Amino acid sequence: MSARRALAVRRTGWTAAAVVALLVAVLLSLAVGARSIAPSVVFDALLHGGGGADGEVIREMRVPRTLVGVMVGAALALAGVVAQGVTRNPIADPGILGISQGASVGVVLAITFAGVHTLTGYVWFAFAGAAITSVAVYAIAARGRGGATPVKLALAGAALNALLAAVTSGVLATQAAALDEYRFWQIGSIAGRDAALAGQVWPFLLVGIVLVAMVARGLDALALGEDVARGLGQKVATVRIVGGIGATILTGVAVAAAGPIAFIGLAVPHIARALVGGDHRWVLPVAALVGPVLLLVADVVGRVVFPPGEVPAGVTTALLGVPFLVTLVRRKAVPA
Repeated sequence: MSARRALAVRRTGWTAAAVVALLVAVLLSLAVGARSIAPSVVFDALLHGGGGADGEVIREMRVPRTLVGVMVGAALALAGVVAQGVTRNPIADPGILGISQGASVGVVLAITFAGVHTLTGYVWFAFAGAAITSVAVYAIAARGRGGATPVKLALAGAALNALLAAVTSGVLATQAAALDEYRFWQIGSIAGRDAALAGQVWPFLLVGIVLVAMVARGLDALALGEDVARGLGQKVATVRIVGGIGATILTGVAVAAAGPIAFIGLAVPHIARALVGGDHRWVLPVAALVGPVLLLVADVVGRVVFPPGEVPAGVTTALLGVPFLVTLVRRKAVPA
């Protein structure tokens, strides 16, 4: 068997495994919680509308929560892949570039000054905050010699991240009511999400996916260096702008829907590359599958650790994800 064929078999196998893992994670999310429900009841509730009271819980509460978890996990994972590819920085994620913090500022301002107190209302303000921050980061990095280099993008993101964190803290320090409401959103969770929120999330997710898919080949070329990418006919600035817009849309809607859930955007791209190599035409879809698996499993674990209470998914994602990334580092599977 040739090396190319072996690689194709490996990629196909891991992609299929990721699909199976996602299906299992979805089933767990629907069946496990404060009240565990048998898989047969889950299928009856979904396919035939039965299941009695348990079926009502599945359809009205767990299905929207699971859908939001799938979309948010995919969005954060894809945004992380693009952030690392555009900046050529293996530790980049939407948080490091300031996009998540921009969305957080949007939510704080919505609560404090616009009187918005619902998750469906947060979406628009969080998305606007993420978009404005993304434009500002690129504009700052693009000024001066060399344009928007990876180092300048990372530094601009870090600077704006610190500034926006200070703005958030300053507003919350003077608004006790806003602080009380914001802290529940800021932890990061998919609990209590309803069908209306899921309906708002998917159009943004679709647009973001299309944009990042458009730059897959450009990210491959960019990984070889800007000069090589230009030599291969890629428009580096266009790749960065289109990829950045896609990552901004994905991050904005994910943070708006579930709060600033950490680690998925950082760890999942490395896991995907360890499974299928560096070709972004494979990395992007595998990341879109692995991200929801990590988030849904973290959410399920959070439901059962301290019943009848729940540990937010934003806490358990880090607890579950850190061992994966540490293992990859120890095996030197994380690309330089």
